[in-house]
Amino acid sequence: MQYRRGYIHRETAENAQYTLKETINESLEETKKFYYERYAAKYELPQAYAYAICLKSDNLPIGYIKVDMEEHHDFGYGLRKEFWHQGIVSESAKAVVEQVKKDGLPYITATHDRKNLRSGKVMQKVAMKYCYSYEEQWQPKNIPVIFRMYQLNFNGNEDFVYKKYWDMYENHFVEEL
Repeated sequence: MQYRRGYIHRETAENAQYTLKETINESLEETKKFYYERYAAKYELPQAYAYAICLKSDNLPIGYIKVDMEEHHDFGYGLRKEFWHQGIVSESAKAVVEQVKKDGLPYITATHDRKNLRSGKVMQKVAMKYCYSYEEQWQPKNIPVIFRMYQLNFNGNEDFVYKKYWDMYENHFVEEL
């Protein structure tokens, strides 16, 4: 899939190794394990969205973008720090959102730590709407984090809100943004 400044490729073990090694400094073995658990298995499914974000200039992966096929249809992304604040994820996100809409997914959800306002801005740029917030004991750091849940419905049912996190976590509320 192509966008203005780059490409979104199916994630490969090599891409995952390059991207993750640069972002979280995992060992090669840990990176391979992560790739096979999180990405390779996805391509055995009838429908999957897990891509490497690459620049046109060198075609090397600088991040990832994905939509899970589980009930929550979680939309997620990550980018190497030196590429932050350039609109790259927003641009990639628009391409992926258009694809999942075209493919008939009923909705997507996404969450972000409320301290990470820029991630929320990416969600807003692809027309996702804030629905609610909830507090989770975040792992692996075992600290309480307030997450904001965003959603974008494609099936015309604008009133539908995915409530699993609302129901799962006792401390949940709607913020005035």
